[in-house]
Amino acid sequence: MEAVEKFLKENAIIEVESTLPDMTGNARGKFYPTKKFLAEKGGRIPETVLVQTVTGDWADNHYDIVDASDRDMILLPDPDTLRIVPWAAEPTAQIINDCYDTQGGLHPLASRTVLRKVLALFEKKGLRPVIAPEVEFYLIQKNTDPDYELKPATGRSGRRETARQSYSIDAVNEFNPIIDTLYSYCEAQGLDIDTLIHESGAAQMEINFLHGDPLKLADQVFVFKRTLRETALKHGVYATFMAKPMQSEPGSAMHIHQSLIDIKTGKNIFTTENGTFSEAFYYYLGGLQKYTPNAISFFAPNVNSYRRFAPDIAAPVNMKWGIDNRTTGLRVPKSESEATRIENRFPGSDSNPYLAIAASLACGYLGMKEKLQPTKPTYDAAAEEGDSVELARSLEEGLRLLEDCPELREIMGSRFIDAYIGVKRAEFETFHKVISSWEREYLLLNV
Repeated sequence: MEAVEKFLKENAIIEVESTLPDMTGNARGKFYPTKKFLAEKGGRIPETVLVQTVTGDWADNHYDIVDASDRDMILLPDPDTLRIVPWAAEPTAQIINDCYDTQGGLHPLASRTVLRKVLALFEKKGLRPVIAPEVEFYLIQKNTDPDYELKPATGRSGRRETARQSYSIDAVNEFNPIIDTLYSYCEAQGLDIDTLIHESGAAQMEINFLHGDPLKLADQVFVFKRTLRETALKHGVYATFMAKPMQSEPGSAMHIHQSLIDIKTGKNIFTTENGTFSEAFYYYLGGLQKYTPNAISFFAPNVNSYRRFAPDIAAPVNMKWGIDNRTTGLRVPKSESEATRIENRFPGSDSNPYLAIAASLACGYLGMKEKLQPTKPTYDAAAEEGDSVELARSLEEGLRLLEDCPELREIMGSRFIDAYIGVKRAEFETFHKVISSWEREYLLLNV
């Protein structure tokens, strides 16, 4: 707290946003006057905020996973996450907390705890995971009535995009005022932004982060999502991380590049001395192939997420891997030997970054533990090989696959898995009650 207090005083901070990521990956927490925050040295918050659904409801098994007395958990601020809030009207700081139970242990239902738990497994093996996320998003016209379809935002020209504009410089420049504000906010918060590109969707962008520590990168994605939403609102539009916000446009992903470093030598264990793929690389890849179907609800955590997994669009629908092959679910970019890595293309941008990273690393860890061999690499377009979608096609199906996987349950925690399945199943059941316009259009008078 000494470092925290010094930062707050040097920046004349008068208010602190004390935050934590919930199950969805959104910020929960409290606003504190600076003096009150320093006096409490963390504070408390009800543990139930960790297991609330996206609709504000509770799972059927709610009181099997949290105490019926609605007790508090203890928050411990992580000084490495202390940042200025650049969009605030008054000098404000934000900080992310780790959650502890009243016995002093990390709370098993907290997203950061789950990721820390997975990272500890690698540390015991003398390994340090390195990841780099790529986050896609849409800028859309303000939409205050959910009955109306979303429309892409218009840029400086006043004209909405119609043609595919992948990697277009001019298409990005259409939104220059928004991008300038975004870069300014990111710099003020010390976010390790690498590059920004225009993706194939109308007003769809992708931001890439520099590679680094998984927990720090998860924190940065968590902060970035808030930052982008605030930036967009400042300019009169919305920013959305929905996996599939518009019917005629591609979905948005959060690709996760990952490799493993030997802590003693500092070398990437995915490659050998002569530059070929190592045994550990193949085992890790084999784990991703075997366990991704069971972990898919962490990569596709919402009912909308599964609309992204469809044939003939730019989304992974198979468990194949390939070298520099974007038609496979697992891609190995061509790179220098020391930069050898695996790109997991399954997670959507709607994923909780802590849980998506934890699940991806857990799959690879299991592959190394079980010495799993992957299939042969795919060199052609995987979609042209006549394969159907190999993944779950609904959240409910994905949760059943997770429920049937004792290996992931052991790594991520049995209580957490029960909580996650309960929360997400409650969301699915709420969605399942809604009768869509498609059903009224085609079934009302035809069946």
